Amino acid sequence: MPVVQANGIRINYEERGAGEPLILIMGLGADGSVWELHAEAYEQHFRCILVDNRGAGLSDKPAGPYTTEMMADDIAGLMDTLGIESARVAGISMGGAIAQNLALRHPDKVRSMVLISTWARCDTYTKIVFEHFKKMRALANPADFMQLLQLWIFAPDHTEAQLADLIQAQQEAQEDPDPMPQHAFVAQCDACITHDTMATLATIRIPTLITVGDTDIFTPYHYSKAIHDKIADSELYVLERVGHAHHWEKLDEFNRKTTAFLQSH
Repeated sequence: MPVVQANGIRINYEERGAGEPLILIMGLGADGSVWELHAEAYEQHFRCILVDNRGAGLSDKPAGPYTTEMMADDIAGLMDTLGIESARVAGISMGGAIAQNLALRHPDKVRSMVLISTWARCDTYTKIVFEHFKKMRALANPADFMQLLQLWIFAPDHTEAQLADLIQAQQEAQEDPDPMPQHAFVAQCDACITHDTMATLATIRIPTLITVGDTDIFTPYHYSKAIHDKIADSELYVLERVGHAHHWEKLDEFNRKTTAFLQSH
């Protein structure tokens, strides 16, 4: 997988497909490969760039602090290095927060964007959740921490239907030979906690699709609604009986909706 030097760090990424560029930005603690089931759909239409964020995957993992502004500048630097003047952008959770700052700090680089299970500013409840994640990841074994995350991001229906897969993911986390270092996970959590674009979102003037699961307990509907209210002419799409990971829970519906949006803009 290729690596470039940008914004003072080495950034790892993967390219899939051909056509106009689509930058895919993953969420907390995950690397770009987690886009796999979405990239299978997107690569039929776009040149997909799956990015390992600062602190994750094979990208550099410097000491914190990290911010979503810093990670947006990482993406901008990657685009410059690859000769990509502008692109469609999609971001999941923390990736959606990064995408917001990419559009705000580098507006000419973003043609349209999809914001998935994300927020403009954390309330006290969500800040405490992130703080709890930091503590529990330091205390728990990897399998137990994966189970904790699964309980936050998946709705009960998905847990009922896909329990064997969730248990398998816990085992894979336990056996991971090269887990994300704790300092990088903490730095990403802190970037999530400090993210705040509420006062500037209204300046965004690009086509924007916002997706959310109606039973998301981690980044609830009101976060997506607040972003929708700020970004003029944005579209808010609510998926039913799914949670924070609605993009996996209703994979086919999500891929159809987001692909159609990206193609139309």
